[in-house]
Amino acid sequence: MKSFQTERWTVDNFEENLIKHPHVIQASLWIKQNEVVALPTETVYGLAGNAQSDQAIARIFEAKGRPSDNPLIVHISDRKQLEGLVSSIPENAEKLMNAFWPGPLTIVLPKGEDVSEKVTAGLSTVAVRMPDHPVALAVIEASGVPLAAPSANLSGKPSPTTANHVYEDLKGKIPGIVDGGSTGVGVESTVVECTDKKVTILRPGGVTFEDLEHVVGAGNVTIDPGIQNEKLAPRSPGMKYTHYAPDAPFVLVDGSPEFLQQLVDKEKAAGKKIGILTTDERVIFYQADCVIPAGRRKNPETVAQHLYEALRSFNEAGVDQIFGEVFPKTGVGVAIMNRLEKSAGGNIIKE
Repeated sequence: MKSFQTERWTVDNFEENLIKHPHVIQASLWIKQNEVVALPTETVYGLAGNAQSDQAIARIFEAKGRPSDNPLIVHISDRKQLEGLVSSIPENAEKLMNAFWPGPLTIVLPKGEDVSEKVTAGLSTVAVRMPDHPVALAVIEASGVPLAAPSANLSGKPSPTTANHVYEDLKGKIPGIVDGGSTGVGVESTVVECTDKKVTILRPGGVTFEDLEHVVGAGNVTIDPGIQNEKLAPRSPGMKYTHYAPDAPFVLVDGSPEFLQQLVDKEKAAGKKIGILTTDERVIFYQADCVIPAGRRKNPETVAQHLYEALRSFNEAGVDQIFGEVFPKTGVGVAIMNRLEKSAGGNIIKE
């Protein structure tokens, strides 16, 4: 594997004419050489490479340590780039593009000829989205090609929401990181598959079930069984293997704060250093070595935004065991619980 002196290229998201920013140009030059760079999106930081180049895609898998049978999402900056990427666009897909692009929605479509087979992992479909981040859009435009860009972390670890997170995981493995500050949504995009009659959610994210129904009509949105049944293989990029896991064992607790504290006390009595993932409203209920609020329970969007940062904080604290609260599976809470359940490997203790 190649070794790099990984650079950090800071870019002001609000600067005009970003496509001419020297750091955007520098990132695009690496991409044109079939190398990969990290860049911010509104969801998480992505590890971007030319979606038409087998060499670039191989570099993505190599840097992440990601299995090559796991498909990638292609990012575009203009709808015109769909030509060659996809062979057809169902009516419902058009509606969703009009409503949510640019934004945190990935649409799985019949693939065209202008995409690396390594991107699709041999599937007959390709997942595409248009990110809602000025730096990401500028890098894609400057590169002149659609970019495959999974999360810029080591495979299986919590996704990166800051350039620091990327540096921790991929230092020396990639030439550079475009630093556009913290991301906004905080969890990966919603992934859907469309037919003219139905929209199926393959991965929950920032665009909710309710958001989708508002566009395509009540009763026209379904959820892939693989999301909620670990025995079934999910059909979305980024969902096939264990994801989002902190270093220490992580268990979700479906119960009262008092019940969770009892579990903590038992582990502390055994000499373990304990962490708790909670919310702003419940911090005062807990006594542990490391108590981290991810956001406000009354505003689950803030939990989504800070979830991965909180999970990574436990690594820095060096805890031996982590307990986490559960959240209602409504709205963005579906995405939050999907990520937490995968982080915990499905381990949930009920009161």
